[in-house]
Amino acid sequence: MNSKRMIPMLALAGGLGLSMTMSNPAAAVITYDDNVTPDVIFGSGNANGGFTTDRANDIELGLRGKLRHNAAGAPENTFNSNGDGTYSFNAGVAPTQSFPTAEWSFEWSINSDTTAAPGQGRSLGDLTYQLSLDIDPGAGTNFVFFDPINDVNPGVGLVLWDHAMGDNTTANGGGVSAASEAEYAQFLDEKNVAQNSWKPHWYFPVFDPTVDGVYDIMLTASSAAAGELARTRIQIIVGAGAVPTPGTLALFGAGLLGLAWNRRRRAKA
Repeated sequence: MNSKRMIPMLALAGGLGLSMTMSNPAAAVITYDDNVTPDVIFGSGNANGGFTTDRANDIELGLRGKLRHNAAGAPENTFNSNGDGTYSFNAGVAPTQSFPTAEWSFEWSINSDTTAAPGQGRSLGDLTYQLSLDIDPGAGTNFVFFDPINDVNPGVGLVLWDHAMGDNTTANGGGVSAASEAEYAQFLDEKNVAQNSWKPHWYFPVFDPTVDGVYDIMLTASSAAAGELARTRIQIIVGAGAVPTPGTLALFGAGLLGLAWNRRRRAKA
C-alpha cells in the first residue's frame, strides 16, 4: 500500500501508556519461503512466495523482506531470502530516493481463519495482534510494538488503516481498503485477511539506511481466552558485513502481547 506516514513513531512511543498481558508463547512451527493464503492481495504485480510463516489454530501469519527500490528505483519481486527466516539487503539510501529511504521494505500477512468460507469463521476483529520491530541495528535490541489491526493509526488518529483486506477467495491484488472508520470496523467483522507492505523509516524512529546491522521483526496473534495462538519472526540483515546473531530469533519466544505502542530494550542472545 502506498499511503503516507506523517508522524514518526518515536514521537508517539513516549506519550502512550502500556497495556500488556503475559501469556505462554504458542509452539510456533516456522516454515520458510512459503506462499500465503489466499495470495498476495495488496497492490498489483506483487508475487506470492518468500514468506516466513507460522500456521497454527487455523491462523496463518507471514513476514518477508522485499527489494522495494532496485537500481532504477522500482520495486521488484525479489525477496533475498536466505531460506532460514533471514533476508539480506544492501545498506545505503535507495537509488533515486532521498534519505532515509532504504532499498528494502517488509511485508506482512494475517489470515485469522484459513479454513473459513467468506463471511464465516473467525474474522480479523476476533483476535488481537502484535507487530514487534527491533529499531536498533546494533548489538542490542530496542523494540517498538503495536497492534497493526486494532490500534489507532497515528497518521490519521483513527482506528483506520490502509491495509488490503479480503477473505480466502480474494485473488492476487484483489484486496480492498476501507475508506472510513465505519467501513474499517465493518471489514474487521467480515474479513479474515489483512496485508500490507511498509518501508522501515515509516515505523523505525531515527532510521538510518546506511548503517549495517540486523533488524528483528515479529508478528503474533492472540485471543483473550487462549492467549497467544500463532507467531512468526524474521531478521532483516543490512550490509555486507552484517550477520544474524546466533539465537536472536529465539528471543521472540517471550510471547509479549502489546496492546499499545511501546518500546523495550533487551540484549541479544
